[in-house]
Amino acid sequence: MPTPLDPRKKPSSIKVHVSSGAGVDITWADGHSSHYEFTYLREECPCATCNDLREKKQSLDATAPTLTSSPALPMFKPKPRAKAATQVGNYAIQLSFSDGHSTGIYSYDHLRNICPCAECAKAFRTAFAG
Repeated sequence: MPTPLDPRKKPSSIKVHVSSGAGVDITWADGHSSHYEFTYLREECPCATCNDLREKKQSLDATAPTLTSSPALPMFKPKPRAKAATQVGNYAIQLSFSDGHSTGIYSYDHLRNICPCAECAKAFRTAFAG
């Protein structure tokens, strides 16, 4: 039997600001409002490829020796922007980014879990860190 959807993770309004580059604004059924920058959403892409890359980076960071000098300057990369957004059923949105990446499907459950505000971090992410 499927787990019932947490009513706090049901959107009542979704605005994706592709042309202005302002990001995604969601008002949730419980009245909470979330704002997501496109750069943040690209970094939090839930696709299998991005999950694998994050896991590899975390394991490399955990085993790398601590450097006492400053690290080399990273190469400049333009901030990713959304080129398009598509609704996926009644449960998600899919974003196509300026860097060519378009395989991430952002479920509303995932979006509420990664809401950048402190209130949602406490309510949704601390339960997973254990």
